[in-house]
Amino acid sequence: MIECSVCHSKIASPISKAISRAYDGHRSHVSSKTRILNVLLVGGDCVLVGFQPILVYMSKVDGGFKFSPISVNFLTEVTKVIFAIIMLLFQARHKKVGEKSLLSISTLVQAARSNLLLAVPALLYAINNYLKFIMQLYFNPATVKMLSNLKVLVIAILLKMIMKRRFSIIQWEALALLLIGISVNQLQSLPEGMTSFGLPVATGAYLYTLIFVSVPSLASVFNEYALKSQFETSIYHQNLFLYGYGAIFNFLAILGTAIFKGPSTLDIMRGHSKATVLLICNNASQGILSSFFFKYADTILKKYSSTIATIFTVFFSTFEG
Repeated sequence: MIECSVCHSKIASPISKAISRAYDGHRSHVSSKTRILNVLLVGGDCVLVGFQPILVYMSKVDGGFKFSPISVNFLTEVTKVIFAIIMLLFQARHKKVGEKSLLSISTLVQAARSNLLLAVPALLYAINNYLKFIMQLYFNPATVKMLSNLKVLVIAILLKMIMKRRFSIIQWEALALLLIGISVNQLQSLPEGMTSFGLPVATGAYLYTLIFVSVPSLASVFNEYALKSQFETSIYHQNLFLYGYGAIFNFLAILGTAIFKGPSTLDIMRGHSKATVLLICNNASQGILSSFFFKYADTILKKYSSTIATIFTVFFSTFEG
């Protein structure tokens, strides 16, 4: 807010308005077909997000992972990069007369400079995607999905602070009830034992849960901010840079692991199975859908969709025992 030094009246900051001005113009022209498409995206997101913890659980062997979780995340980002390139090639073939090619060097360089901020959510997503595997060592799939619903509350607070988003009293009450419900549920199902660091498993679970909730929440808000602040940039350009940064960060993590654990860890295909292949495809599809949520809808809608996905996770979990 900006306060007038004479009359002391307050108006909204023009900076925060500029971020979503193009997006607001887009929303005013949303057609019924687009709304139907959004519903289909939400449905697809619910299935993909709901099935993800199950695939992670299925990929475990004797309570652990025979493969490197970082390798799964790296291959996921590479898959998304390939998808973004294919879509750019498709768009380039169907460009109108007089339009600049999306694959021209000048267009790519300009888009890259305008979207440097995407490196921030890419780094945070790389951390979060690794934590998704670590959380499975402490909780079952349904519990992991339930805990991830806490992100809705954190994201709401971040959106209010960073993007000046407003929420009604009823919305805040609903978020508070969500927090209370999850807290009561998890107090009755804390794991026991000791971690490899000598800490009680319950303490480690709390610590990982805190990071598991805060890191992706920051990533989602920064991602929405970055995508909408450059709304005129092609979503496929933005996807290419976001996924490219993600692949780079995960590759650096693989190199770091090789330094500490030996060159054998450079074999990114070691220990993989059909479950991990399905997991890579699922995560890639989920990431691609997420970019459209952040670009054309908002983070809260995405997280509400992920919250509904808890039903799918619980349903799928019943078949896994």
